[in-house]
Amino acid sequence: MKTTLHLVLAVMLPALLWLPTSAATDVSPAPNGITLPENYQDWRMIGSSSRLDNNTLRVILGNDIAVAAARAGNTNPWPDGAILGKLVWKDTTHAAWQKAVVPGEFVHAEFMFKDARKWSETGGWGFARWTGLEQQPYGKDADFVNECFGCHTPVKSNDYVFTHPASLPGR
Repeated sequence: MKTTLHLVLAVMLPALLWLPTSAATDVSPAPNGITLPENYQDWRMIGSSSRLDNNTLRVILGNDIAVAAARAGNTNPWPDGAILGKLVWKDTTHAAWQKAVVPGEFVHAEFMFKDARKWSETGGWGFARWTGLEQQPYGKDADFVNECFGCHTPVKSNDYVFTHPASLPGR
């Protein structure tokens, strides 16, 4: 497991350098009014995942509140103010090492914003997604949130979060 985590980290962290660097103010808000968090590209990693159903690799980042909660094990529930960001790439293989799965095309950046009162109807979470390197807001209208929340209901007992923070040495 540690070898797998090291491989994922070695492959995924350089991919963060290729993220869009335009200011969040240049990107339109999601249809529900949530704006793209500024400087999310500089957030620290909480975990990673791979989806076999759609062949994507994901790095899960957090703002300072989320990172502190993850490191302290205070993630069920996550504290208000925590923001989780999931950066998604299509997976592909490395040209020089076919057994290595590496990030390919950037798919989207999606975020969960914890505020138990503000988003009480969706488990205390506000959802937003921006697609492609152009970071186009996802969803035709604010009802796109029902799609996000519906996907997260199977992990209600984990505060609607799929992510398992990665263990680090010395933590």
